Amino acid sequence: MLLIYCPYCEEERPELEFRHAGEAHIARPENIAGISDEAFERYFFIRSNPKGIAYERWRHIHGCARFFNAARDTVSDRFLATYRTGEPKPRLEGEGQ
Repeated sequence: MLLIYCPYCEEERPELEFRHAGEAHIARPENIAGISDEAFERYFFIRSNPKGIAYERWRHIHGCARFFNAARDTVSDRFLATYRTGEPKPRLEGEGQ
């Protein structure tokens, strides 16, 4: 079982307490009613889904119930970092930022 560190509770908890909530750092269009169908499709459905480091939203559903972000290696399923919502992506070793 994976242990995931909640940056709000400041402790590691079993993965069963958490829920994946999609890709992190997706900006909602300001006038969503005025965008084209193609732009709405890109915003709502299209995600990067990389092999390697992915930035994701998670929710500590059975703890503080807050959303936070995580950098996770999709190959090893290892969490590299977790950080509070609104904070910038962390700089990770081996990543070209």
